[in-house]
Amino acid sequence: MPAKGFLNLEQKERLQTLVRGNDCSRTREHALILLLQNDGKTYEEIANFIGCGYRTVAHWCVHGDPDKLDSLKDKRQQGNYRKATEQYIELLLEVVEKAPQEFGYEFGRWTGERLSTYLQQQTGIKLSSKQISRILQKKTTFTFGRSTAWSLSKIKQKEQYFGRS
Repeated sequence: MPAKGFLNLEQKERLQTLVRGNDCSRTREHALILLLQNDGKTYEEIANFIGCGYRTVAHWCVHGDPDKLDSLKDKRQQGNYRKATEQYIELLLEVVEKAPQEFGYEFGRWTGERLSTYLQQQTGIKLSSKQISRILQKKTTFTFGRSTAWSLSKIKQKEQYFGRS
């Protein structure tokens, strides 16, 4: 951990301005972590004061650069952080329209877990079955119960009911 008073006056003023005027609460918190560290507080004291985790404090004390305020931005804040890319979603919608047998599987219906496993093999992106279900619900306005599996016929029935093609 750097010594107390490691920030110069200019760095300190920029961080204070960021704490007072930034729209993103996470960025303000990260700047505050550096300011408290500059005051000689330990990671544990900072975590208790702010109400965040010790690991969060440790991360931002190491990775937060007072000379580069953009380093204090959380990557998730850069506009709707998502693992599922547009290509992933397109592939998901293509796959769910086909029977699993077309891909060499013996089972007759897709489930969220089966889709997750197949798409991870194809794309390298691991999403939970719940995330897969949310994407399908959002893209197809279709909801299902716990034991319901995705199948082409169900999507077609839903599209006919809602008048989508």
